[in-house]
Amino acid sequence: MDKIFKDLDPILHAQLRLALISTLTAIKEAEFSLLKEKTGASPGNLSVQINKLKEAGYIDVSKQFKNNYPQTICKITPKGIGAFHDYVKTLNEYVNPDKALLLKE
Repeated sequence: MDKIFKDLDPILHAQLRLALISTLTAIKEAEFSLLKEKTGASPGNLSVQINKLKEAGYIDVSKQFKNNYPQTICKITPKGIGAFHDYVKTLNEYVNPDKALLLKE
């Protein structure tokens, strides 16, 4: 018997990374300070999770200076958009198992 449910992407399954990718899917790019504000994450934790998304190829990160202050900008990649949409689709199969069962038959 085939497995009914696909595995959820472990990169996106973490709450903070999911919040980050959801935000970036909606607005395409954001400064670190905005992501910190939207997620309520500590700067250290946010940095770690941003790096994990970057390593997965889901976001691009650029660092520059603005008015003599460091500025980090995160931008979602096409791979990140695809991964997010796949994650949502798979999650919907968990929420609507009848539909997932019909598709597997």
